[in-house]
Amino acid sequence: MKTGAPENYPDWDLLASWVAVVEAGSISDAASRLAISQAGVSQRIKVLESVLDTTLLDRATRPARPTAAGQRLFEHATVLLQGASQMVESVRNVTRAKRVVVRLGCVDSFAATIGPLVIRALAGTAHHIRLWSGITPTLDAQLEARQLDIAVTTSQQSQTPGIRRHKLFSEPFLVALPKSFEVDHFSTLTELSRHLQLIRYSARSVIGQQVDAYLAAHTDNIERTCEFDATDPMLSLVSAGLGFAITTPLCLWQSRHHVPGIRVVPLSAFSQRGRPYETMSRTFYIAFREGELGRLPNDLHEMLRLTFERQVSRDIAAALSLKPHEILIEDV
Repeated sequence: MKTGAPENYPDWDLLASWVAVVEAGSISDAASRLAISQAGVSQRIKVLESVLDTTLLDRATRPARPTAAGQRLFEHATVLLQGASQMVESVRNVTRAKRVVVRLGCVDSFAATIGPLVIRALAGTAHHIRLWSGITPTLDAQLEARQLDIAVTTSQQSQTPGIRRHKLFSEPFLVALPKSFEVDHFSTLTELSRHLQLIRYSARSVIGQQVDAYLAAHTDNIERTCEFDATDPMLSLVSAGLGFAITTPLCLWQSRHHVPGIRVVPLSAFSQRGRPYETMSRTFYIAFREGELGRLPNDLHEMLRLTFERQVSRDIAAALSLKPHEILIEDV
């Protein structure tokens, strides 16, 4: 719709004065209602007539009456002023209610472990967080489609302009073994698979694709048997002594009820041709639309990073019988 320049629109005070004149029936009564002088009301009407380039008040009658144009303006101005009042009240109510809804999507392991701490931390703020969980490709698509406001995923890049991603933290992959499995020393993962089957994440998932690529890079040709999209059934088989898995601290903490039946070792405990396997890690990013939600994305970024560090040092490392530095990868 084509609109005029803002300077061609009458001010709200002018419109309010005109409505008061028509409703009161005279300039003197309108002046009393507006708590200004009669001269002030008359001046506002003249300015309004000048802005609109039309006569609004028939001054030949006593008392003066609105012209046809003046009556039409009264009808429109009444609606506009009512709408303005509703707009102001609606905006103020957002602050009063303290319930700005923010849709936060996180990968499953993050939502299950860090998510409750985030909800608790933001409970007394001006934001009401609705938490969704899912896999990285789905969450990224939902963010791009504006079905989410903020996403925490392991995707580093975005195909959509205007979406920013900030690194949160990285965590290493670990090897989860049955607690009952005894071995004098570890050699290769392929050798381990001759004693225990590898229980994998599905190749449909980003984490599964990352593990597959790591094994391929180390020429570990391990038979594909059991595959799962979720951590819980995978660790259930490991704790039952039916295989081993390659997973991460957050995934282990998500299904920590299986931890008593599991032994966890770093990938560097294994070696190939006399050299230990190098570390493999996954990195989490917080993604959001630039220029939206004010300071919340930056505040949430700092909160999530510190929350993970505290969770690692206080709970996760102890539960896995590891040192905090073994599962907390520092930026270099």
